[in-house]
Amino acid sequence: MIVYIGIRDISDFNMIEIITTSFFVFSSIYGGPTAVITDNNSTSTDPIVQTKTEEKATVDIPTNKGLEAKVKSYFKDDPILADIARCESSFRQYDTDGNVLRGKVNKSDVGVMQINEYYHADKAKTLGLDLKTPEGNMAYAKYLYEHKGGQPWISSSSCWNTAIKTTSVEQVALAK
Repeated sequence: MIVYIGIRDISDFNMIEIITTSFFVFSSIYGGPTAVITDNNSTSTDPIVQTKTEEKATVDIPTNKGLEAKVKSYFKDDPILADIARCESSFRQYDTDGNVLRGKVNKSDVGVMQINEYYHADKAKTLGLDLKTPEGNMAYAKYLYEHKGGQPWISSSSCWNTAIKTTSVEQVALAK
């Protein structure tokens, strides 16, 4: 006796192909036997049970902890620069997400000393300084102060000039 499988024409063949393809797609999405994830203390000999320990990647988010003391120590010979840092960034190099602090008015101003990248990034790079690190930002601020005085921070002078009672803003800006 001959058993006829039932493929009458090409449409039946296409239907079988669609069903077979669907089966493979769904099985690849939902998988076969489900693996059970347990801790390393598992004693199961079942080949389906897998042991795996989840290790979370820890990313160190930069913070401003201790930066105020670091700034004051670094600028002990030029305390006006510490006052500028207080006024410009409140002694912060990073925002709450760990990104380099950017200026509120001008997004090109970066870091604890709010050095403007548009004007100073190239020179800082030639000096081997990274404005996005506290050390590079402060070192460039010292360089800038030695060459231009307080002029680069004149827009915040109403804040930091209060520390200098006997000197006018213009004299401080043009100092050195």
